[in-house]
Amino acid sequence: MNIIEIIKNNDGAIVGKGATEKDIIEAEKELGLTFSKEYRDYLQAFGSALMNSHFLTGISKAAQMNVVFVTQRERKFNEDIPNNFYVIENTGLDGIVVWQDENGIIYSSSDNGIKEICDSLVEYLNKYSA
Repeated sequence: MNIIEIIKNNDGAIVGKGATEKDIIEAEKELGLTFSKEYRDYLQAFGSALMNSHFLTGISKAAQMNVVFVTQRERKFNEDIPNNFYVIENTGLDGIVVWQDENGIIYSSSDNGIKEICDSLVEYLNKYSA
């Protein structure tokens, strides 16, 4: 399954309206990076989403769900985060933040450092949002 099917098939998912290509490019420019294809597909389809208590960042007017706002804020707290990482989710638990890089790899950061946790956003949602 791809990211769109995963979210659409989740009965409890709350999604926004899809982001435009212009909005996505603007967000990438503000962050100085390129989103993975998987994340771009998600943004185009939904903009942002809430799924099984996971607030996934995206293109949103709500600051706490806006990938640009949240990524810029979290970069200030953790200078070790590579510039090609953007926040997928701030879990709100024990300082854990979930990131994705332009290749689609998912990482978590906390006081214990940064570690790779999944190969894709699809894997992350399948593994952690069941």
